[in-house]
Amino acid sequence: MSTTARNQPAPDTTEVDDLRDMPDIPDIADVKGLHRKFITGVTIVTTMDGERPRGLAVNAFSSISLDPPLVMVCVQRTSSTYEPLFRADHMGISILASDQLPVATVFAGKGDDKFATLRWTAGAHGSPLIDSSAAVLEARIQERLQTSTHTIFIGRVTQAAHSERPPLIYSAGGFYDGGQLDAAAL
Repeated sequence: MSTTARNQPAPDTTEVDDLRDMPDIPDIADVKGLHRKFITGVTIVTTMDGERPRGLAVNAFSSISLDPPLVMVCVQRTSSTYEPLFRADHMGISILASDQLPVATVFAGKGDDKFATLRWTAGAHGSPLIDSSAAVLEARIQERLQTSTHTIFIGRVTQAAHSERPPLIYSAGGFYDGGQLDAAAL
């Protein structure tokens, strides 16, 4: 199976037999291209480290189920927030609003005090929740599944709130206003 050249339409379908012929180790450019096709919201995952709020930008966030209300986030072990989060009982997750790109930029970086100029509110269990977000939740961490470079944190939602503010969206290396999307035609 060959990759599609830039600016050329991809084939409409892929034959199952073609997938059987693919190597066990895909080309990293193909993996990156695959991930660039996935559109995601922008979340900030937070916790308290003693009296100090800690957090990082994460796009690997997902709902697992509604009953019970479970979510998951994947956090790279090299993050400065990783150790405090791994020790924590609870985590906060703020889904950023479309006008919060500056917040995403701060939390994607390696700054020492990412909360210095930021307004936030503590959740019921103390997790920092970013003010003016499109949605926020606090979750009790139930499982930590470790992989080679990341840990998957599974949490049971204990508190959730949302607003009418459109979300900030990330795709293919860029950020977009989630309120400017057109509905797909049937």
